[in-house]
Amino acid sequence: MYLFGASGHAKVIIDSLKASGKKISGLFDDNPEVKELLGYKVFGPFDPLRLGNEELIISVGLNHIRKKIVERLPDETHYGNAIHPSAIISEHASLGKGTVVMQGAIIQSCSEIGRHCIINTGASVDHDCKIDDFVHISPHATLCGNVTIGEGTWIGAGTIVIPGVKIGKWCII
Repeated sequence: MYLFGASGHAKVIIDSLKASGKKISGLFDDNPEVKELLGYKVFGPFDPLRLGNEELIISVGLNHIRKKIVERLPDETHYGNAIHPSAIISEHASLGKGTVVMQGAIIQSCSEIGRHCIINTGASVDHDCKIDDFVHISPHATLCGNVTIGEGTWIGAGTIVIPGVKIGKWCII
């Protein structure tokens, strides 16, 4: 597994991957000053040859930047997921590629999480929620049942979204 982005969000993903027993091969980052993060080598800009057949996670917290990175990478890039073992995910929920689920998060039955989303520390996504691509559900946010969140939206820390609410694309709540 490689990560693209070597800053704070990558640190939490590294913790989740290590706790899950996944091997971390290194990181890519466009900042030439960053050489290492938490003991893992940063190889510089993305290199598909170095990545080979390994999985990649875009470890950038900003939704619009994550989307721009995905759009510029080759279509055949193989994305993985990082799910902390303390997260609770219903067997009837689905997660898109590149999505990360942090410590203590809960995703309930029949919820659909899109690609390259962040379900952050202690967040709760109840039954039948539909979360589009590139969404960030911040720490301790609560989505009650049957909530819909549009592409790129950021649900702030501690936010409570009541049942059945539909939130559009690229909003900040």
